[in-house]
Amino acid sequence: MDEAEVVIAAESGIPVDELLVLYGSVGWSAYTDSPEVLGAAVAGASLVVTARRGGKLVGLARALSDGATICYLQDVLVHPTAHRRGIGRALVEAVLDRYRAVRQKVLLTDDEPGQRAFYESLGYAEIRDHGSGALRCFVRFDDGIQDRHRSHVIGPP
Repeated sequence: MDEAEVVIAAESGIPVDELLVLYGSVGWSAYTDSPEVLGAAVAGASLVVTARRGGKLVGLARALSDGATICYLQDVLVHPTAHRRGIGRALVEAVLDRYRAVRQKVLLTDDEPGQRAFYESLGYAEIRDHGSGALRCFVRFDDGIQDRHRSHVIGPP
């Protein structure tokens, strides 16, 4: 990769073909298998921060937040040809700077070597490191198919 300056900036309207190349470069097929879902996910984020070198998309971080109490850091990825250059750190710091007044900053990530050290260096801690019984974390993954016949009624019968 050339040594052109990397520009980190908030961005919207990123073409899906650029997203597919970036997400594909890191093997995130759960996203690339459904381009329309990937486009909607990125477009629906509260904040998308990109890294571009010579105009080419080489990194991205996105967040979902109410801007007051919670910020979910979702997707931090850097093209493999641009690894170990501080781009991931710059992307996360740009998101954290935008939401610095928000108390809870949460992320869910794969259990890959280096992930823990990277996120700890940015001030994150694993849920189990917050003390015995102090916090719990739950996650649910669905296949995206919803039961359209089930209704949800709230209130007295």
